[in-house]
Amino acid sequence: MKEHYLLNQIVRSLLAGQLKAAADPHRPRWHLAAPVGLLNDPNGFIEHDGRYHLFYQWNPLGCEHSNKGWGHVTSTDLLHWQHEPVALLPTEAYESHGCYSGSAVSDEQGRLTLVYTGNVKYPDGSRTAFQCLARADGEGGFDKLGPVLDLPQGYSGHVRDPKVWHDGQQWLMVLGARTLDDKGEVLLYRGDALDAWTLVGPIAGSGHGGLGDFGYMWECPDLFPLGERHLLICCPQGIASVGEYYRNLYQCGWLAGQFDGEQFEHGAFHELDRGFEFYAPQTTQDSQGRRLLFGWLGLPEENEMSQPTIPYGWIHQMSCPRELFWQDDWLCQRPVAELAALKGEQTRFEGTLREFPGLAIDSAWLDLALCGEGSLWFGAVAELVWQPGRITLRRQNWQSGVWEDRSTPWLGGKITVLCDSSSLECFVDQGRQSLSARYFPGEKPQLSSGNGDDGCKICLDHWPLAACLVQ
Repeated sequence: MKEHYLLNQIVRSLLAGQLKAAADPHRPRWHLAAPVGLLNDPNGFIEHDGRYHLFYQWNPLGCEHSNKGWGHVTSTDLLHWQHEPVALLPTEAYESHGCYSGSAVSDEQGRLTLVYTGNVKYPDGSRTAFQCLARADGEGGFDKLGPVLDLPQGYSGHVRDPKVWHDGQQWLMVLGARTLDDKGEVLLYRGDALDAWTLVGPIAGSGHGGLGDFGYMWECPDLFPLGERHLLICCPQGIASVGEYYRNLYQCGWLAGQFDGEQFEHGAFHELDRGFEFYAPQTTQDSQGRRLLFGWLGLPEENEMSQPTIPYGWIHQMSCPRELFWQDDWLCQRPVAELAALKGEQTRFEGTLREFPGLAIDSAWLDLALCGEGSLWFGAVAELVWQPGRITLRRQNWQSGVWEDRSTPWLGGKITVLCDSSSLECFVDQGRQSLSARYFPGEKPQLSSGNGDDGCKICLDHWPLAACLVQ
């Protein structure tokens, strides 16, 4: 039986690999990462029966993109997470090549239900996909209910990543899709039940809404109201870079507009994060009314397989949990308020760059007030550079050794940087822009002064962050 075989292999992988992974100096102190193997897309993010549930794409048998199932953790405070039984393993014919991404809902009877893509590849190179259901069994696991939706006509085997919600009258679903002529779209379905769906049609994508030619595949769509507007977050693939925009291999961004249940009238596409690694985010609305988000601090098919964590048997991590909000008609992000509970004793520095003494950043929260032109070093492999109107994050590529950069406009407001053993998340102008990146400094990295004007002054508040590992 395939499930029995996979479970035995997972137990072996965990027993052999957990201590090795934990010994990696780049292992995160407070970000979520899989115990062993590969983690990628956040899935099924939901608050259900008083607990936050976060599922994630997981290959527990190695660091490659294969053997994809769903790992599962829960929390009451978004800080302290508990491992739950593995939610999904690719044991059935309709998911033979992976239980791909999806979402979670509370069904009509209040039962936690997963909606996910079953991926199937054929020997001739073709593929298909099924949208599938699994329901909580009351013992920490999930019973698979099988496929409820096949491929729609006119689309390739690349139809995946269902995000499902109930609008008070019916169930709605958005799916990422690739047409037979290689145009990326977001498809809308509706249904009276989770196992009966009707295609409404494409609501966004390449050639829609004034975007023109805009990629061959749109992954991980997420459509939801925020304030008086709706947001569609999605990940288009196949967009060429334009100046400082769209410089990653694949993009992640948002469109704002009005959704009437059938059509989505939206404006321009904006990048959600201007850094190096941020992809496949998923949101949920919690009981406090907040729209919360987790993203994957990774990117497929770039230089991920040369990351120095692989010899330790693990790869990738989540972003910090973030809250989305509007400010001056612009989508902003901030770390959730709960993260402040991890802060230790505050250190404040006010003075010139030349006087800056250096501070530990292996696990830290930094608030920066900056002026003029200058830079700060994060270890010896990343640098935050500021000049009037612009913030730039530079890092040394861990594979090629070449220095690379990502930039964003800056209005002169506060900058918050969250540091972990191998990640940086920069929130610019109180969250108006963000730049996220993985980086791999030496042990006990220090924040130190870089170049700057002779009179360049900074005000910096530093808090160490307590470790917050999955239990």
